[in-house]
Amino acid sequence: MSTVFDEQPDLDLEERHALRRVPGLSTELQDVSEVEYRELRLERVVLIGVWAEGSLASTENSLRELSRLAETAGSEVLDGLIQRRGRVDAATYVGSGKARELADIVAAADADTVICDGELTPSQLRNLEGVVRVKVIDRTALILDIFAQHARSREGKAQVELAQLQYMLPRLRGWGESLSRQAGGRVAGGGGIGTRGPGETKLETDRRRLRARIARLQRDITGMSTGRRVQRGRRSRRVVPSAVIAGYTNAGKSSLLNVLTGAGVLVEDALFVTLDPAVRRAVTPSGRAYTLTDTVGFVRHLPHQLVEAFRSTLEETAEADLILHVVDGSDAEPEAQIAAVRGVLAEIGAAHVPELVVVNKIDTADPVVLHGLRAREPGSLSVSAKTGAGLAALRDAIEAALPRLDVQIKGTVPYSRGDLVARAHAEGEVLSAEHVADGTLLEARVPPGLAAQLMAVLDDRVQVQA
Repeated sequence: MSTVFDEQPDLDLEERHALRRVPGLSTELQDVSEVEYRELRLERVVLIGVWAEGSLASTENSLRELSRLAETAGSEVLDGLIQRRGRVDAATYVGSGKARELADIVAAADADTVICDGELTPSQLRNLEGVVRVKVIDRTALILDIFAQHARSREGKAQVELAQLQYMLPRLRGWGESLSRQAGGRVAGGGGIGTRGPGETKLETDRRRLRARIARLQRDITGMSTGRRVQRGRRSRRVVPSAVIAGYTNAGKSSLLNVLTGAGVLVEDALFVTLDPAVRRAVTPSGRAYTLTDTVGFVRHLPHQLVEAFRSTLEETAEADLILHVVDGSDAEPEAQIAAVRGVLAEIGAAHVPELVVVNKIDTADPVVLHGLRAREPGSLSVSAKTGAGLAALRDAIEAALPRLDVQIKGTVPYSRGDLVARAHAEGEVLSAEHVADGTLLEARVPPGLAAQLMAVLDDRVQVQA
């Protein structure tokens, strides 16, 4: 038994034998009268994490994040515990002895759910539930539940359901021979032709139905993503540059979209408020048009089922001209946020897209932390979407980073073709526009297709340069 810890001699006996409480996690209602105004009673949960690598501070921050996730899901956090181990226990996540201690804590707190800060295997889930005698879920199931609550569009709901079913499939359990519902021969009720023989168990039936539903959802999502591809194709043909706002959940991405575009997207101090991408038109300080897309927030240990299910949505990021990587400067571990986001970007094939790191919430951030971030991320910009600090510099940086349109024209456009002048404003960068006797004297940088149409109607000498 001692071989588990022989690999890490720095783990002393007292730390290994102790369940360490994480302070400040309880969100239990102080006034019981508050409960009367709630339509449903919140689940009462105890959080448990394993400190197997990294620092204690990092493990505690991860559990605090789990607490926020639980609160976002509508739970009441009663306690948070960390166990120091050489590695996660293969049978019960925390080990049999600590599982029994956890059961006592759960009973004393009158909790009805245990949430583990990691992804449990089906056997770990089953074994730990057998000891603590209450519902046990892991971090992945919790995040999936939050996504299910926040999905609004038809595509978003389908993506979340697909991720949940993919997570659920290997975790289906049998309920013993007495509930197996064998469908064979006369003994099973005489199902008749096609139903005799060994039949299939209830568990096999459930798995078959889940696989069929997964296949149907995958087809539906593929069909729904066609419209988005068509829209991207239209923007590409018009050569409208595109930028995508990506980053950790609750880093202030939607707030930044609002101040840059006036979009009016929902902003809330909660995790995973944005699940459906919002595409808005924005303009650089010189008048160049580009699109700005708000995307779903990332998180440490983002379930791979979600990444796969949302892949069609995340394609917007991989095909962008620029990624605005928004970081919460007020977070305790912004570097961990950056690493988690870049991991997901690499997974979806967006690591090659130019990245502009935007450190948000500097109005509440620690100056020492901000100084460290600037040193580690040269070229990053510090802003506050709330106060407006740094936004002018951000707009200039976006303009400098977006690809330039490659055709510059100068000439007089007849007043009868005002539609082309309007398109030059919408699709290109108008350097100057002056009303003269014969039309509009226009100098602009525009997409090649629009340049060809303009040159066909210009009344005077055409000036074109790449």
